[in-house]
Amino acid sequence: MRTKTSDDKLIGLFLDMLAAEQGAGENTLGAYRRDLIDLSDFLAHNGQSFIAATTDGLRNYLADLDTRGFKSSSVARRLSALRHLFRFLLSERIRSDDPAAILSGPKRGRSLPKVLSIKDVDRMLARAKELTQAADASPLQRLRTFRLYCLLEVLYATGLRVSELVALPRSAAMRDARMIVVRGKGAKERLVPLNDASRQAMADYLAAMDALKATKKKNSVSSKWLFPSFGESGHLTRQHFARDLKELAVAAGLSARQVSPHVLRHAFASHLLHNGADLRIVQTLLGHTDISTTQIYTHVVEERLKSLVRDLHPLAEK
Repeated sequence: MRTKTSDDKLIGLFLDMLAAEQGAGENTLGAYRRDLIDLSDFLAHNGQSFIAATTDGLRNYLADLDTRGFKSSSVARRLSALRHLFRFLLSERIRSDDPAAILSGPKRGRSLPKVLSIKDVDRMLARAKELTQAADASPLQRLRTFRLYCLLEVLYATGLRVSELVALPRSAAMRDARMIVVRGKGAKERLVPLNDASRQAMADYLAAMDALKATKKKNSVSSKWLFPSFGESGHLTRQHFARDLKELAVAAGLSARQVSPHVLRHAFASHLLHNGADLRIVQTLLGHTDISTTQIYTHVVEERLKSLVRDLHPLAEK
């Protein structure tokens, strides 16, 4: 029978390895600890421990999770945790076998991305532009409203990842720039076109920034970032933009839970495909290395094809 000390000690050793070798953070370590303590308690109730656990015992644990009403995603996460644990015990020669090696988890379908309608995006853009026209705003407030409007216009026009957007260099707002160079995942660069609305939003934002500098007695040091900040990175953080975006969503009459920078990236891709763009072109614009990543949007293409057949096929009305 398992003693609490033995399993707790192994959990501690496993978490130390995750922190030291994989750089796991506190939230990740906490999640692993909770999952493995739950597994340990179940095994103890059935007269087993991590050292003596069998494949059937682990299968019974997964079945128990299902009985307790856990979602398939939660079961899959706990399966991942116990697989990591028993691989660790095997590699450290604490066990001579891996009872979790042949376990299979619940089938999980890939969920469709949340998408805003074109009307929803238009409402957000209209509200953001209204905020830039407030007559009683201070230069600093005015700059912040122009920054948010610029971020929104550029994000919807380009479909950039939020990390790419907030880290755009100031050179991206050059007056005659029709394309911008974006450094994406793996330091890979790609060219992304700008539309007139996003270019104008950039120009208005820079004008508001210059207006604020003119009100200060000392000249400010220019930043290389388009969206500078006083934080460690030197530019606006993803979290700050996400908060501002949710506040804007509420002001536009939408649910804050419905909107995020990533949802707007999805909207960019879905709206392009809905209007006839080729999937390969969207793949390039999004910076996806593999077309399979972009194929999550094929439901949009399928709906468009259905509507074309319904509207244009000569037998559709019969």
